[in-house]
Amino acid sequence: MKQRQLGQFSVSAIGLGCMNLSHAYGIPPSEQQAEQLLLSALDMGVTLFDTAALYGFGTNEELLGKVLAPHRSRFTLASKCGIFREDGKRLVDGRPETIKRTCEDSLRRLKTDVIDLYYLHRWDKKIPIEDSVGALSELVAEGKIKTIGLSEVSADTLRKAHAVHPVTALQTEYSLWTRNPEIAVLDACKQLGVTFVAFSPLGRGFLTAKMHDVIHLDDKDIRRSMPRFSVDHFAANAGLLDGLTRIAHDAGCTPAQLSLAWLLAKSDNIIPIPGTTSLQHLQEDMTADQIDLTPHLIEALDQLINQHTVIAPRYNAATQSEIDTEEF
Repeated sequence: MKQRQLGQFSVSAIGLGCMNLSHAYGIPPSEQQAEQLLLSALDMGVTLFDTAALYGFGTNEELLGKVLAPHRSRFTLASKCGIFREDGKRLVDGRPETIKRTCEDSLRRLKTDVIDLYYLHRWDKKIPIEDSVGALSELVAEGKIKTIGLSEVSADTLRKAHAVHPVTALQTEYSLWTRNPEIAVLDACKQLGVTFVAFSPLGRGFLTAKMHDVIHLDDKDIRRSMPRFSVDHFAANAGLLDGLTRIAHDAGCTPAQLSLAWLLAKSDNIIPIPGTTSLQHLQEDMTADQIDLTPHLIEALDQLINQHTVIAPRYNAATQSEIDTEEF
């Protein structure tokens, strides 16, 4: 696979988001299937694996620790703190003492002495960002993490954090149908030398053009709470997929590969991290770095799917209140 720079690390241009191996999209795959997918990704040349304490409330980190610890020297490991479960409740907690305690938990689950890239998963707005990043900087000094990342924050918050300690990566949802980073964060990342990591680069499955409806989503699938995946909004947005499929045909690839190639073409400091439970889709996604899009095709995509043509926000009001990203 082609390589991109992530701070001090050279990693595959497309990383693997590991959340859905344990969390969020209904019943996860079996442990055996998840292990096979992780090892297949490693064999394909994927060298960036992204997890979090939140995913499966620790089980995703345990999975990666069990499967990938024997291959630790072959990849860059990213995890996240700041959201976790305690006493059966999901908590957003950015207090320095909590960050340090949960880092120890993550190191144990991941079976590693150091996490390469450790994100603050959410900015706890009750705590100054400088305090949370200060705790992360102490973890760097102690050798427990190598670099610091932030997730779902604004350009202003990024700059405040970067003034305390250099931020290596900022992770936020970015895809053809979620353009919020284009407001300010992408420019801020370029100015500060921060790599932008794009999660949900395939629109939580929408941009694969393989989702035919939403009525069969599992009851525990987080998309059920997302406005774009309501029956009416999904049906309206699905009208964009015929055009996406035509452009993919012109580019000689699948809609998923086209969507990833579009992100890679936007800037060389962007690294998408699609997730999947399918070996076939993994192979499809991880070969998208071989696709070169012409300016004409990029322009056609930009005109087809953007913040003006997509109906409904990405998050419901409760989730939106937790994040700090700029909104159209």
